[in-house]
Amino acid sequence: MAAPFDVCIRGAGIVGRTLALLLARDRLRVALVDAAAAAGRPADVRAYALNAASRAILEALRAWPEPVHATPVTAMEVHGDAGGALTFRATEEGVPALNWIVEVEPLLARLGEAVRFQPRIELVQAPVAAKLTVVCEGRHSSTREAFGVQFDVAPYPQRAIAARLQLERGHGQVARQWFIDGEVIGLLPLGGPDGQTVALVWSVREERADELLALAPDAFAQRLRMACGDALGAIQMVSERAAWPLQRATADRWCGPGWVLAGDAAHNVHPLAGQGLNLGLGDALALADVLQHREYWRELGDVRLLRRYERRRKGDVLTMGLTSEALQQLFARPAETWVRARNWGLSGFDRSGPIKHWAARVAMGTAHAA
Repeated sequence: MAAPFDVCIRGAGIVGRTLALLLARDRLRVALVDAAAAAGRPADVRAYALNAASRAILEALRAWPEPVHATPVTAMEVHGDAGGALTFRATEEGVPALNWIVEVEPLLARLGEAVRFQPRIELVQAPVAAKLTVVCEGRHSSTREAFGVQFDVAPYPQRAIAARLQLERGHGQVARQWFIDGEVIGLLPLGGPDGQTVALVWSVREERADELLALAPDAFAQRLRMACGDALGAIQMVSERAAWPLQRATADRWCGPGWVLAGDAAHNVHPLAGQGLNLGLGDALALADVLQHREYWRELGDVRLLRRYERRRKGDVLTMGLTSEALQQLFARPAETWVRARNWGLSGFDRSGPIKHWAARVAMGTAHAA
């Protein structure tokens, strides 16, 4: 008897739901495994910087969140640890926004609504038989391990701390980032153009993480305000803090007969470039395209077919991973000569013209990284 499903997607996060909708649109019958559905999920305080390519995918699926939950970024300010600075502006690139800061929970809700109204997708509590299994379980995937995939992990001596903050002054649709003593602070605008809330991602040294997490909310906000040079006035925490270890990782192989990896199950990058989910959504689009345009006689689980997807995605993922790694290592070096050189380079890059323009286009998803 033929398998009742064409594809079984293990993992119903953002990448898994997006892929399910893309495949169903191409008339494949999809089982979407959401083992956590019954128990529910804790509220997620994170937000993602999504580029124009990711927005196009989600809009085509009618899953783009309401404007209040997808704030356009019109400028990006990057501050070094010794006066170096770099600014990107949407007006300089001739676009309405460099990217959009999208809240996790509203995006998951929109994708969930689209899934429920798609008759070719069935939510299941456990994996089912299918011609192809797609693993979208995230960095801690047990299915990846069961398939014998080696996940090569290079841990950073850092943890990321995420929270929501209320500002004394409006964010002005500007995303801000500070490199300070080997740590990275990112403040991402939320709540629409006139909002006064931001999503914090603070990549801190491992030995400092417990100390910061143990601080009372007001003390934590004051410590952050000082670290940012009082750029936005008083800061108030309006959520709990979440934290997780940071790593760079990649699977030694992304596919085999009848199975394939996508998203964080295949690769992890440092969050300082804000490209993790963009890479995952790029995986979903590329895999759907490869499956849609397969030869009529080729099965969905044909490993030669799946390797086309792997080859297509590995270049962009590798380039972005190496770029994030280089920036992290550059700003982690404490020697004074490195401090002077990197801040001189940061300011020089700000005046680099075509190179700066190309880097902005890569981040926006309108140019190839390699």
